[in-house]
Amino acid sequence: MTRKINNSYELGQSNAPTDGGDMLKTRADGTLVWEGVADTTFVPFHFAGSNYGFNVGGSTSTGESTGSFVTTRDRFAFSSNITATDWGDLSQSRILLTGQSSSTHGFASGGGDAGGYNTIDKFDFTSTATSADHGDLSQTRRGGSGSSSTTQGFTAGGYVGGSVNTIDKFDFSSNTTATDHGDLSRLARYSSGHTSSDNGYNAGSNGTGGPGTTIDYYAFSSNTTATDHGDLSVGVIYHAGSSSSTHGFTAGGNDGGSSNTIEKFAFSSNTTATDHGNLNEGRMFTSGHSETDYGFASGGHSTTDAIDRFAFASNTTATDWGNLSQSRTKSTGLQY
Repeated sequence: MTRKINNSYELGQSNAPTDGGDMLKTRADGTLVWEGVADTTFVPFHFAGSNYGFNVGGSTSTGESTGSFVTTRDRFAFSSNITATDWGDLSQSRILLTGQSSSTHGFASGGGDAGGYNTIDKFDFTSTATSADHGDLSQTRRGGSGSSSTTQGFTAGGYVGGSVNTIDKFDFSSNTTATDHGDLSRLARYSSGHTSSDNGYNAGSNGTGGPGTTIDYYAFSSNTTATDHGDLSVGVIYHAGSSSSTHGFTAGGNDGGSSNTIEKFAFSSNTTATDHGNLNEGRMFTSGHSETDYGFASGGHSTTDAIDRFAFASNTTATDWGNLSQSRTKSTGLQY
């Protein structure tokens, strides 16, 4: 059967119909499919942004004095190398928080001082209004890793008096307490989060707060213990995570010292990660962002304002991509 596509719409067009008939939709692999407008089988996978990166929260000091914690939300353009602009505030200042992204909103979960918070904040990517409360995690914690399906956010691992392996799940559409979604295969804190169309990934760190190599993955659709998905080539902690449609990327962190290494691992196969170039300088506690073709690392120790960009397709040293509005570390990264 053939179909005429004249006067048809692709999902996401501003003038596309909202009910009735079929339309073109995009699978996670980029191919097009016909589906009813109201059907959701092939809702396009949204995770990588195409417009802006957001650096949220953190501290202007490498220490943990609450006086240096900030509520700042910075926004920087993926298309141009200019200084980020202030884009509103969190509901409370905190460090070591976890970021999740829907197609329209950013979420910041957990984090805080030594005691940790369970707060989930939500903000509209297109508005500078202060973040609103969006329920709570199932437990207080900081230093978890974030992943995002099309409809839900996931916070994995973290620290609350010790490392935890809990995976929490919360709906983007409703303000309710997160629910348990299984566990990582090991205790982990200050690791990186990555997102494919069907799975979340947690990479690096070990249960005692040191560098680790383990990569775990867990299905968005089922509440089961995560499974091993290979290893990083070098143990690392306090690093950033970015994701293309096919690979996860780790950047920076601590591998025994301040690291500038970028590593890449395939979502489709359980193999050891490979080297993928370097950041411009070694830094820990940097925040990761994902655009369709590029990964970004912003901020980090020692309270830098630098934003680096690296291509997913080529193994080269990252390029400078402007600066945050202020130097800070222990923030989280989002994209729109």
